Amino acid sequence: MSLEHRIRVAIVDDHAVVRSGLAALLLAYRDLELVGEAGDGVEAIRLCGQVRPDVVLMDLVMPGMDGVAACQAIRSLCPDVKVLMLTSCRETASVKRALLAGVNGYVLKDVTPAELLKAIRDTAAGHAALDRVATEALIQVVTRTGSPGGDLTDREREVLALLVAGLSNPAIAQRLVVSRSTVKFHLSSIFGKLGVSTRTEAVALAMQRHLVS
Repeated sequence: MSLEHRIRVAIVDDHAVVRSGLAALLLAYRDLELVGEAGDGVEAIRLCGQVRPDVVLMDLVMPGMDGVAACQAIRSLCPDVKVLMLTSCRETASVKRALLAGVNGYVLKDVTPAELLKAIRDTAAGHAALDRVATEALIQVVTRTGSPGGDLTDREREVLALLVAGLSNPAIAQRLVVSRSTVKFHLSSIFGKLGVSTRTEAVALAMQRHLVS
């Protein structure tokens, strides 16, 4: 795989042995490139500002600034950088905090190497990478009275289906032959009707509630 098509990954974890193990895993695959490591949230923000990775593997519980706060800062500073939370934390409240902070994926550290690699690639491609624990927490986050998504228009369902398929805003605009601003308008309306605030939440809810075929 050519260098320009490799997924650029940064690792953020306060345990050096974890960073070392993850680095060894990434270096074994030609489509992945390790571009930096950080031991806490503050270092992660500085690192992302410098190297602009495609995906950040972010631990949740770290001294000082934790993964949630770091994710919020990174999304503000580098909105194109995707954050995949890799943690041992199973508590629903912590998962909810991470999802509401806008993480693009949430997986536990007991995943297999193959599952982690898939999560990294899915996250880089714009797909939601959520394990069972995160999905259950997400359902609680977005559950509202009534049936979310019942008032979506046909066009909004088209946009949502393409979002679930992993298409970016420009790709959705091209597929539907509309402007990018129109796509943003539809996404804003979709998020409002579903009661979510991120693409990851919208995709997970659409799949859970079978809102698109």
